Amino acid sequence: MLTILSSAVRGFRAWQERQRVLNELYSMDDRSLADIGLRRADIPFAISAQTDLAIEARPVFNTTGHVAANNSVEQRAA
Repeated sequence: MLTILSSAVRGFRAWQERQRVLNELYSMDDRSLADIGLRRADIPFAISAQTDLAIEARPVFNTTGHVAANNSVEQRAA
């Protein structure tokens, strides 16, 4: 039960952080966005791409407690 609750809290905090970043980016003018290499239409994609990379970068533990190889990034790049 505690695992479910802590997972829900982590998910909520991650959502809050994504919303904060989205709000900050949408509040910028087009010139400022261009300075950091974004267009307004790119904002949702940039945030989802960052989230996807963060998920893939986490180590995956197998049942023995050892870090398992996570080749999902390498497979997609090939």
